[in-house]
Amino acid sequence: MSTALSPAAAGSAPAVSLFDQISLREVVIRNRLWVAPMCQYSVTERDGVPTDWHLVHLGSMAAGGAGLIVAEATAVSPEGRITDLDTGIWNGAQASAWARIVDYLHRQGATAGIQLAHAGRKASTWPAWGTSLHGSVPADQGGWPTLAPSAIAFPGYAEPMALNNAGLDTVVADFVAAARRAIGAGFDVLELHAAHGYLLHQFLSPLSNKRTDEFGGSLTNRARLLLRIVEAVRAEVGDSVPLLVRFSATDYAVDGWTVDETAVVAGWAAQAGADFFDVSSGGNVTGVQIPLSPGYQVPLARFVKDTAAVPVNAVGLITTASHANEIIASGAADAVMLGREFLRDPHFGLRAARELGVQLDYWPGQYLRAAWATE
Repeated sequence: MSTALSPAAAGSAPAVSLFDQISLREVVIRNRLWVAPMCQYSVTERDGVPTDWHLVHLGSMAAGGAGLIVAEATAVSPEGRITDLDTGIWNGAQASAWARIVDYLHRQGATAGIQLAHAGRKASTWPAWGTSLHGSVPADQGGWPTLAPSAIAFPGYAEPMALNNAGLDTVVADFVAAARRAIGAGFDVLELHAAHGYLLHQFLSPLSNKRTDEFGGSLTNRARLLLRIVEAVRAEVGDSVPLLVRFSATDYAVDGWTVDETAVVAGWAAQAGADFFDVSSGGNVTGVQIPLSPGYQVPLARFVKDTAAVPVNAVGLITTASHANEIIASGAADAVMLGREFLRDPHFGLRAARELGVQLDYWPGQYLRAAWATE
């Protein structure tokens, strides 16, 4: 049985399970087991164009039963990349390459999403694998100047330049153009990356935003850039495209961004045109204690859902089918996103259905012999 959930009904939805459908605007997603955006640092030509690696990486999880697959943090501009090995969507060549991947995801029955991102002061860094180097890449080795709300460096990184009004207008325009290209490439769902210490999170947090103009100080001001982008992207893509926002719900730091502020801004973003909220945490400052344990961010997601009356997904150390299903059935979240578990097993969706005793009509025909076999 399929269950459709709209933002307006988020607080009163009937009990559902992991493999029930969910509808966001005009998009029907086949289940609530979603793939989190995961950076691959695999654009070997350093031109932002996704490659065969991305096709196989994302395509295997589509064949493996995932509902919504959100492609990695994809830069809306060259300077917005975390590393020079990141994917981008600031030109037509990148959009064309994404279209090939999206087509494959669709042919496997999955919903295709993309995370639109700008790294801000955490841009121009060495990748997380393939090198022993860390921090900012020097200009003579291919690095570039970084941008931020204030000229405050992320610990161990180069000092960024504070964005002026013209720069802010450019950032908004870059997100809008990226959204247009993403929809042209066939993506069904867009996500704005306002988490993990990247540019939009930097504006939200008082630890990285020390501005004294209309984009700093009060919560209203710190949220202004995000809300401008939500409104502008919604105006660009129309009423049928679901728009997600990923938040870090807390900085885990004194005087930092809090889950209460996250809930308030999520409500504002919903009014501005966002539909669904992807609740993560941390990433904006170092030296904090993060209480890692299975499902450690689920209470944050539930708080945002209940306080703001918006639909959310939970993410973070969710590794078993039973735990994922429990989160949905309890009403703590409306979907779950898994990252590392899908890296370990791209067919986790099929395995989870088998473990929960759910018969799916989208097992790939090539794999049907494994659906209920006992050997």
